[in-house]
Amino acid sequence: MTNPTHTKSQSRIIVIGAGIGGLTAGALLSHRGYNVLILDQAIVPGGCASTFKRQGFTFDVGATQVAGLEPGGIHHRIFSELNIELPAATPCDPACAVYLPGESTPINVWRDSQKWQAERQKQFPGSEPFWQLLTTLFNASWEFQGRDPVLPPRNLWDLGQLIKAVRPSTFITAPFTLFTVGDALRLYGLGNDQRLRTFLDLQLKLYSQVSAEETALLYAATALSVSQLPQGLFHLQGSMQVLSDRLVESLERDSGKLLMRHTVEKIEVENNQAKAVVIKNQKTGETWTESADHIIGNVTVQNLVQLLGENAPSGYKQRVEKLPPPSGAFVVYLGVDKSAIPHNCPPHLQFLYDVNKPIGENNSLFVSVSHEGDGRAPLGKATIIASSFVDFTTWWETQNYEELKQKFTQEAISKLSEYFYLKPETIIYVEAATPRTFAHYTGREKGIVGGIGQRIPTFGPFGFANRTPINNLWLVGDSTHPGEGTAGVSYSALTVVRQIQAQG
Repeated sequence: MTNPTHTKSQSRIIVIGAGIGGLTAGALLSHRGYNVLILDQAIVPGGCASTFKRQGFTFDVGATQVAGLEPGGIHHRIFSELNIELPAATPCDPACAVYLPGESTPINVWRDSQKWQAERQKQFPGSEPFWQLLTTLFNASWEFQGRDPVLPPRNLWDLGQLIKAVRPSTFITAPFTLFTVGDALRLYGLGNDQRLRTFLDLQLKLYSQVSAEETALLYAATALSVSQLPQGLFHLQGSMQVLSDRLVESLERDSGKLLMRHTVEKIEVENNQAKAVVIKNQKTGETWTESADHIIGNVTVQNLVQLLGENAPSGYKQRVEKLPPPSGAFVVYLGVDKSAIPHNCPPHLQFLYDVNKPIGENNSLFVSVSHEGDGRAPLGKATIIASSFVDFTTWWETQNYEELKQKFTQEAISKLSEYFYLKPETIIYVEAATPRTFAHYTGREKGIVGGIGQRIPTFGPFGFANRTPINNLWLVGDSTHPGEGTAGVSYSALTVVRQIQAQG
C-alpha cells in the first residue's frame, strides 16, 4: 500500500462508528494526512469486536476469531502501513470442532490443508470433487481480492480498479457467479447428502448468515477455505480489544481524534452531497453540527438510511426495506473454574442439538473457550462464550423480556453442560446479551449482527457499494463487500480510503 508523504490536512473526514471498519478507515486516512474525527455512542471502541471485564474475567463481546494476520493478510498489510505492531495471536487449529446431533466425535476443521482434506474425506465420503471446486474458486477469488478490486463499482475509477484486478485465472469463477452452495451440491450429486448439508449450514450460518441453499458459492468458497494455511483463523492474546486499541493509538499518534459517548443523530445533505453531521454529547446533552468534506458510515445499511432521514434516496431506501430480515444474537458469557473445561478442549466449537429444528434459537451454539495464559481469565479459571442466532423481533415484542432472557440463559447452560462440567461449584459468573443488549451498546438497528446475508443479490458484485448514491458519503462494515468479520470490514475500509484519495 502507498504511504504518501504529502498532506491533505484541509480535507475533513468524519467517521460515524468506531468499529474495526471505522477505526481502520480513520487510522489510514489520518496516517495519509487527512483531518479525521471518529464518533461513537458506545463507552469503548471496537463495536462487535470489543470486550468487557467482570470479576477478573475478560469477555469478547461478539467476534472471537480473527483472519488476515498472516503475511499479506489484510490486517498485516494495514498494520504495516500504519507502523504499528500486530497483536500477539495463536492460530486456531482446529479452526472449529463441529458436533452434529447424536455424535460424540467432532468434525475438525484443521488448519493443515492435507489434514483437513483427510478429515472431510472420512466425514463426507464421495464429496471431494465439491471441496476441490471450492478450493479452485477460493484460490482464484483470494488472488483477485488481494489485488484490491472495488465491488460493486459505481463510477469509472471503481471500474478501472476492478478491471486491473482481473487476471486470466479470475475467469474460472465467472460461470459460478450466480451459483449457490446448494446448486454446487446438486451439480456433484450431493443434494441429498443431509449430513454434509447440515455441516455446511452450520458453518455458513456463522460466516454468511444464511444456509447453504442460499449462500453465494463464490462467497462460501472463501468462508469455508480461509481457515487453512497459508491463511488461517487466529485467537488474539489478551482479548479482541487489542485490535481496536492499536488502531486508536495509530489514529491519535497521527493527530486523528476519537470521541466516545457521542451519538451522530443525523447526516445533513445539500444538493445530493453529504455536508455535515449532527452530534449529541451523551454526558452533557449538548448538540451541535460538524461539517466535513467526506462522511464515512461504519454502520449498518439500515442505520445509514435512518441517519439520512428524508435525504435517503428513495431507491436506496426501498432496497434496504426489501432486504430479508437480518439476524440477532443471544450470547451467554460464563466465567468458570478450569475444572469445567474438558482436557484438550479446542478454542472454538459448534454444536447442533436437533437436526429437525432450525439452526439458531439455542438449537445450535457457537462456543469460544479461553485457554491458560491467554489473558482472559485468572489462573485456574476460564471463560466460555456461547452464541446463537435468534429472531430479533421476538426480543423486542416480548412482554416478559427478563423472563425470556433467563429462559434462554438456563437453556444454553443446560445444553453446554452436555460437553462442559457446569455445576454450581464450577460456574463463577454468568451474564447474557440479547438483541436489545447489542442495540444498546453498539447502536446497531434492533441489535442485528453479521451483515445482510451473503445471498446472490447481496454479495460482491450485487451488494451494497462503499460509494453511496450521495456524493462524499461512504459506507464501510459488514453491509458491504466482502462481508463480516474484522478482515472483511478492514477490506471495506481500505477500499473507501483509496476511493477518497483518488478524488484528490
